[in-house]
Amino acid sequence: MSSSHTSLSPRQVLLAILALAVGGFSIGTGEFVIMGLLPDVAQDLGIDIPTAGHLISAYALGVVIGAPVLAVLGARWPWRRLLIALMGAYAVGNFLTVLAPTYETVLITRFLAGFPHGTYFGVAALVAARLVPPHRRAQAVAYVMLGLTVATLLGVPIATTLGQWLNWQAAFTFVSIIALLTMGLVLRFVPFLPANTLASPLRELGALKRKQVWLTLGIGAIGFGGMFSVFSYVKSTLMELAGLSASTIPVVLALFGVGMVLGNLLGARYADRYLDRSIRLVLIWATAVLLLFMVTAHHPILGPLNIMLIGTLVALGPALQIRLMDVAGDAQTLAAALNHSAFNMANALGAWLGGLTIAAGWGWTSTAWVGALLALGGLALHTISLRIKD
Repeated sequence: MSSSHTSLSPRQVLLAILALAVGGFSIGTGEFVIMGLLPDVAQDLGIDIPTAGHLISAYALGVVIGAPVLAVLGARWPWRRLLIALMGAYAVGNFLTVLAPTYETVLITRFLAGFPHGTYFGVAALVAARLVPPHRRAQAVAYVMLGLTVATLLGVPIATTLGQWLNWQAAFTFVSIIALLTMGLVLRFVPFLPANTLASPLRELGALKRKQVWLTLGIGAIGFGGMFSVFSYVKSTLMELAGLSASTIPVVLALFGVGMVLGNLLGARYADRYLDRSIRLVLIWATAVLLLFMVTAHHPILGPLNIMLIGTLVALGPALQIRLMDVAGDAQTLAAALNHSAFNMANALGAWLGGLTIAAGWGWTSTAWVGALLALGGLALHTISLRIKD
């Protein structure tokens, strides 16, 4: 992959990546805050908690569908212009959630809000990778993703607190404001990168002919689902089993964010040196920490600490993003965007399966063994991908 890093000063590169990361902060807050407000949303809309969990799946489905559609349609757009348009759409989608009066309309607006998510992160990752030397691509992608992980550390607790003090709609107003801020920062600090004159929807769709693209997406869609199986119901699980109060949940969310920051940064450093080995190790680690939650969920201290360890599983993100760039050939935009389709397929799958086991009466900790099985499924797909040729 070509790089334009030599034409920019280190300060310019830093500011550009920071601007992209603020967008990740907005998206991360918008994606994860509802998980800490599920009981509030359920009560306000007159539904039970497993049904409210479908709002998480609706957002994730929006990402899954929106990422390839917008990536293909925007293939010939200059990347900076595309990023600004995507953040504008994200601001609108979240503001519509604020205005939605019923469960059905909230379901639709969460689906629409998810549409720009995957393409924004995909294009932002491509831009970041262009601004640094090739041997630092995973770290550059991780710095963009740092916005998402810091969102879980700061944005989600802040938005959750706003939601508890005022109403859950206030949390999504906060998300919309940060999205609007991102538009200005991207315009000011991200350098103009011209559209690829050879790009076309047909060329981008060519990525879908490659086995390794599908296998890499499968690793993310299945292997990453375990984290969401547990985290989607973390508030109710720890309140019911560990006896935590609602006021302590922002602390739990912050601990999850600490884990994500650590996993994101450390995982990216390892991925730049040992890409496939890092993917395998993260999936093995995922299986262990998810199974551990079956025991620790009953403890008011060990449970939240285990949630922090589960947060480290986000280390899978930068590694799979770089793997997709390597196996996608000249269909970079679609492949990069599809990485986040895969992760949000994992979000939808994990939240759905976790909700099914809870609704079936198998207990709040059933989400842990569901998550471990998903991690093992991702590990199996990775093993297959190493043994076949594209």
